Amino acid sequence: MSDTDCIFCKIAAGEMGELIYENERAAAFHDVSPQAAVHVLVVPKSHHDNICDGVDGDTLAAMVDAVQAVVEQTQIAQSGYRVITNTGADAGQAVAHLHWHVLGGQNLGPLVVPEH
Repeated sequence: MSDTDCIFCKIAAGEMGELIYENERAAAFHDVSPQAAVHVLVVPKSHHDNICDGVDGDTLAAMVDAVQAVVEQTQIAQSGYRVITNTGADAGQAVAHLHWHVLGGQNLGPLVVPEH
């Protein structure tokens, strides 16, 4: 199931942008506003607003496979990488489609959470 207005659904379906990896249930592509030397987004091909929006285990496993493929393709495993998902506006989720940020290729330093 996809959302015809969702940009990530369109990218995952191959209707726009360029995929760097895909399998039956997930797709990966470069972030248009990278926050690290390597910044790739991994998304399910089916539309889910976030990680708690009824995502089945097979889809999550396919997303993990996509992360592994991206890590191998970009050769960031040795130096380290980070996989992050944001849920909701306060967490920084800009597109209401589950997506994992795969970041690496440089020293990312410690994850710092701002105080309020």
